[in-house]
Amino acid sequence: MNRSHRDRDDTRVPLPDLCSVQGLFALVLVAGITITVMQLAPGVRPGWRAFSVGMLFAVWLSIVLAASVCILRPWFERLPAALPYLAVWSWMLLMTLLLSALIGWIDHALRLGLTRQSTLAFSVVNGTLVALIAAALLRYFYVLMQWRARLAAVSRAQVQALQARIRPHFLFNSMNTVAALVRVDPGAAERTVEDLADLFRAALASDSEGTLGEELDLVDRYLDIEQRRLGDRLRVQRDIVDPPIDFTLPRLLLQPLVENAVRHGIQPSREGGTVRIAVDADEHEVRIAIDNSVPREPVTTLDEDGHGHGLHSVRERIAYHYGERGRLQVEDADGRYAVRVILPRGAA
Repeated sequence: MNRSHRDRDDTRVPLPDLCSVQGLFALVLVAGITITVMQLAPGVRPGWRAFSVGMLFAVWLSIVLAASVCILRPWFERLPAALPYLAVWSWMLLMTLLLSALIGWIDHALRLGLTRQSTLAFSVVNGTLVALIAAALLRYFYVLMQWRARLAAVSRAQVQALQARIRPHFLFNSMNTVAALVRVDPGAAERTVEDLADLFRAALASDSEGTLGEELDLVDRYLDIEQRRLGDRLRVQRDIVDPPIDFTLPRLLLQPLVENAVRHGIQPSREGGTVRIAVDADEHEVRIAIDNSVPREPVTTLDEDGHGHGLHSVRERIAYHYGERGRLQVEDADGRYAVRVILPRGAA
């Protein structure tokens, strides 16, 4: 596959997942609203029988359309450019016409009296409604999926930027630490090299997600290296009891926050300070707090360009992976700078 073909594939907008509860609920909700509006329209004689029959048919049609699109989705997605959405719209229209004609024929053949129109008129009305509603819904899904695809690309680019920025910054300080320890403490120098290798292995990993246990181990290795460099100036307190180590979260989410705490909270201070890391969880969410003492001298925070990895970047990655249920809170008071990450369980 050549490069231009890969680029075209990467820019394609994926189809919405109508197999999901959210996708099916959206279709059923729109169908229900449409039937309700039609019953309340001027000139229409309202009646519970007509409303219930119309609602039953609309819900049934929505489920059948969603199931058929879900089954044929792999085939639709093989089409180039924006043709998958046009194919889905055409399929919904065709299915509506065929199913309406079938229901109309059965109703008139058995004389059930469910439809007051002829089979042709019943099919045309339903086809027109579905054509308009499906066009609006698919346009909405197209814009939504396009936004998600762009946000995913931004998230991947931010991870790549984090991976690129950790290398030169970290390498310089760590090599100086190793050089200083080689003669005085060869064992500590060897452990520093091992920790550094693990950090770079994690930073260069191709996977976009890891586990909380892996992230905490990465943080520990980073702090071990910085403690050998800063000595007693860096003090670490951990309040981590029985953490959900298998909890999935974006890779390199916590290490930049801890690095910021050391670089801008501990390193500029002659007397040093304390970095606290706390993790607690319940059945609904995982809460991670990272705070550091603030030196008396003015320091630059993560949000400013050129310093740290950016709270804005971390906040965007949380928003992409967890939506509104994921939060990042910042508090600067009482001589401490605290960042709290709140992630929902079962939503990554």
